[in-house]
Amino acid sequence: MNFHSLYDHGFARVAAVSIPVHPARPELNADEVIAAATVCSNAGTAVVTFPELCLSGYSLDDLFLQSTLLDAVEAAIVRIVEASRDLLPLLWVGAPLRHGNRLYNCALAIHRGTVLAVTPKRHITNYNEFYEKRHFAAPTDPFPKTIDLPFLTPEGEETLAVPFGTVVVSAEDVPGLTVSAEICEDLWVPTPPSTIAALQGAHILVNLSASPATVGRAAERSKLVAATSSRLKTAYVYAAAAEGESTTDLAWDGHTMVYEAGVALAEGERFSHNGATFAFADVDLDALANSRARYNSFDDNASGVMGLTMGMATIPPIPFRLNPPRDDLGLIREIERFPFVPSDPDLLEQECWEAYNIQVSALAQRLKAIGNPKIVIGVSGGLDSTHALLVAAQAMDRLGRPRTDILAYTMPGFATTDHTKSNAYKLCEHLGTSFEEIDITPAARQMLADMKHPFSDGADLYDITFENVQAGLRTDYLFRLANHHGGIVLGTGDLSELALGWCTYGVGDQMSHYGINAGIPKTMIQHLIRWVIASDLFGEDASAVLDSILNTEISPELIPTTAGKAPQSTQASIGPYNLQDFTLFHFLRHGARPSKIAFMAMHAWGDAAAGRWPEGFPEDARVAYSLGEIVKWERVFLRRFFANQFKRSAMPNGPKVLGGGSLSPRGDWRMPSDVSGAAWLAELDEAVAGLELEVK
Repeated sequence: MNFHSLYDHGFARVAAVSIPVHPARPELNADEVIAAATVCSNAGTAVVTFPELCLSGYSLDDLFLQSTLLDAVEAAIVRIVEASRDLLPLLWVGAPLRHGNRLYNCALAIHRGTVLAVTPKRHITNYNEFYEKRHFAAPTDPFPKTIDLPFLTPEGEETLAVPFGTVVVSAEDVPGLTVSAEICEDLWVPTPPSTIAALQGAHILVNLSASPATVGRAAERSKLVAATSSRLKTAYVYAAAAEGESTTDLAWDGHTMVYEAGVALAEGERFSHNGATFAFADVDLDALANSRARYNSFDDNASGVMGLTMGMATIPPIPFRLNPPRDDLGLIREIERFPFVPSDPDLLEQECWEAYNIQVSALAQRLKAIGNPKIVIGVSGGLDSTHALLVAAQAMDRLGRPRTDILAYTMPGFATTDHTKSNAYKLCEHLGTSFEEIDITPAARQMLADMKHPFSDGADLYDITFENVQAGLRTDYLFRLANHHGGIVLGTGDLSELALGWCTYGVGDQMSHYGINAGIPKTMIQHLIRWVIASDLFGEDASAVLDSILNTEISPELIPTTAGKAPQSTQASIGPYNLQDFTLFHFLRHGARPSKIAFMAMHAWGDAAAGRWPEGFPEDARVAYSLGEIVKWERVFLRRFFANQFKRSAMPNGPKVLGGGSLSPRGDWRMPSDVSGAAWLAELDEAVAGLELEVK
């Protein structure tokens, strides 16, 4: 394995290519195909899709029935097949082909000097400006499984018969590289051939199209491709006809795009006049396979409809060997630094609004269902308790109750700073909640003395017991206060802390009556607070306090700061939440191997100047991490994740919020508490063995 190879991490490079078309000049079109295929081959591309009828041109009308044209097309195919011997990609090329007494609009799968398969257009367009049925036949029953290609057969040999139909072409040496084609109109019908192909195992669908340009047409195509790739859990590679086609009655935009599971990965320039247009992307074959395995309704559906072949004989998968390059080709794919937090400003705005309202609605429903008790919450001046308090305030507003029914407490301990305590005071004041201070240090001293802890005799021993005495007392007070005032304890711990086990079990911050933040990772909480500020939900004074909280070091404030030493830092102990949330998402959502997570993190976080950052993310916080740092903290994540399942197995109720998943034992995540993570650590260590892993 080469750690830096995209193919060794379950990715495959694909391209949609729209070439300049030379109508009725197949020899020139073959030149265009070969030149573009060579560019793609040099870029390490596995699959290349060209437009519909690109060897002849689409807008030829009755010329399609001219033998002169069809002979020239066959000669052009021979040239492309011969040229492909020295090229890497599986090429999908559009051409008219004769078979018996019929002419078919076809996609040829060509690789390393062989036509592996031919897929005919199933749905022949014959409305509006299209008159394809005048020239082309649709496949009908009984339908042959092969097509004869005598023009590719050496003299004296038996005529070459190639698989003919909707087929899946499968790379034997690239797991998950399974490809099938459909042609233009096939995508637009109620039950496209791609549905059957996906259910037969295709992870990549290609569409050879000649869809003309009209106002709004490109957006409609994109929606169809996005929906198809999402529904079928595939990558979808789309290439449409471009300049050179006849504009007698139509115009052409050369639309190229690649989608994966509903997400746009690449889109080429439309109406380009600079030669071939390329849309390159690296699709995640592992993630697609994992999605199908996770959503078992996918295969359930396959078993119910596989008798439906739409008049086309079922053909077994066609094998080939890609022999992909194993060197470092980079990664043509945007990897979100914050996979829980989209970098697109409009999408981030939408997701923050939804996340906030999911939490508010969930809390309001829980309060209504149990008799509208008061809310008891510990407010530290940190991110999590701040966000939980904001949700609680909005829930009370929605229920028409006074915010004074929120009983907020700050409970300073041995290391609480004036800064965080002051922020807690100010925030509660501006929100109009009830607020009190309970100093836990006397009770903590008494407990430590009763336990005969060395601290009670003057020793500077700040161990886990010292920390958990404080965390446990705070939670104990909150539960007894809830009993006393007829309330419920609102938990503030977040998804990231649950993943890492960064919470005190039992009588500690792991426990509450309702864990409102249990479905929100730390990096998203930061952006939710920024969104609250930008939306001015609670006024200017409250926003100023929120901004101060956002700029405060994340710390449990349990260990006193001694002279000359930095205050206790959570991220110095368990790693940057930037990286830990990245690992959590891909581990939880895609079941990705640790080595792959490290590979993607390297591309997402290796250069602070590359790629997009979420809206409003501070400039001075835009950092980069070396591969050594990424691997170091991923090891910490894996050790802590597997060691702390027992805390998640006993976590209280709380709403799932993000599509990235949750860790509720009643919902998204179930695992035994005594399972070892050794295999995951070993996989990571083996993948990076021998690499230079510098840690700053």
